[in-house]
Amino acid sequence: MGEAKSAGDWQTWRVLIIGLLVVAALIGGALIARALVASTPAAEESGRPADALAQSADECVVCHRSATPGIIEQYAISTMAAAEVRCTDCHQVEADYPGAVEHEGVYVLGSPTTAKCQRCHSAEVAQFYSSRHSLPAYVAYAGTQGLSPEHLAMYAAIPEGSFAPDKSRNALFAIEGPELTEFACETCHSVGDPAVDGSVGQCQKCHLRHTFSLEQVRKPETCNACHIGPDHPQWEIYQESPHGIAYMTMGHTWNWQAEAGTLTVEDFPAATCALCHFSGFGASGTTHDVGDRLTWYLFAPISERRPGWQDNMVRMQNVCRACHNQNFIADFYQAADQATLAVNDYVIESDRIMKPLKDRGLLTTEPFDEPIDYTYFELWHHWGRTAKFGVWMQGPDYTQWHGVYEVLSDLAELKAMAAEKLAGPREP
Repeated sequence: MGEAKSAGDWQTWRVLIIGLLVVAALIGGALIARALVASTPAAEESGRPADALAQSADECVVCHRSATPGIIEQYAISTMAAAEVRCTDCHQVEADYPGAVEHEGVYVLGSPTTAKCQRCHSAEVAQFYSSRHSLPAYVAYAGTQGLSPEHLAMYAAIPEGSFAPDKSRNALFAIEGPELTEFACETCHSVGDPAVDGSVGQCQKCHLRHTFSLEQVRKPETCNACHIGPDHPQWEIYQESPHGIAYMTMGHTWNWQAEAGTLTVEDFPAATCALCHFSGFGASGTTHDVGDRLTWYLFAPISERRPGWQDNMVRMQNVCRACHNQNFIADFYQAADQATLAVNDYVIESDRIMKPLKDRGLLTTEPFDEPIDYTYFELWHHWGRTAKFGVWMQGPDYTQWHGVYEVLSDLAELKAMAAEKLAGPREP
């Protein structure tokens, strides 16, 4: 009897143990499955901003969700949609509004002008109007002909407008012709185009429609759309700078959605284009004037100090001081100032080489019609500017090999070309 009872107890315990193991295995499997599901793209998508238009019965939303669904998808997750800004608030105008087109019984602007943005963002537009991104960008390719008296006065009040050192770019624009420049110069410089309603500029050049994303406008790739290439390679220079390396290796951990005007080193532990030039950071407030913190006209053939450059320098150094001490900043500015003047000297030398040719009428009146015109132009427009940008943005390869080396090479070529012209035509 005793042995039979012991065997029955063991059988009961064995059933219980097996049952517990099965339950544990089921719970473990469920937890693993849940973890796997959480790591799938579908679960990640659940972290996207909420669709503010999901239940919208707005006629524009309903129609365009079918006709142009991408626009609705973009706008639905924007902060403007979340704030209940309607499509008509930006697009709809009166019938007699300049540029208005009839659309489904109302009048709209296909692309809202700066005047429409100004109704809610007046301070930002006023800052933009004072910047190089406004009328100076337009005048750089189209000149001042055709500007209204109001626009001319506005242009003259902008630092770059009163400086206006360079007219040769207009000549190149005219030579290339509208078939090409629509896809070339105009694509970037239209950021400052006058609109038919009298306002200036295109906010959407930087704030891409229709998401108006803080992250998008803050990331250097947005500036890269125009600040790239041989004449102003800021994107390339940034990539090789310590700031750019920090962005490329750690930028995915930064707080791109931080509230504007509140940014600290905890959000951005290294500089970006926006942080240096636009963002409220350290003791400097937010601005939409890209020249507000700059001390030199670096884009010019021979750089000069900007009006109020001391105040500009304070605002830029307020940003620098979030990460660097004042001695470091002062030493850097002193060295960069001297490097800027050294590049100036090279350009002045190129002017001295060209002067006897101009004085003796040995140059044609047409711009860009002989090789010496291109060498003279590229010396400052490409390589001189690149060297200066490389200095201030800390890109050594662009200061050296894409900058000063090319300047010296062009100077040597320019001397040979000038000497040949001064010697006159060779005997047949």
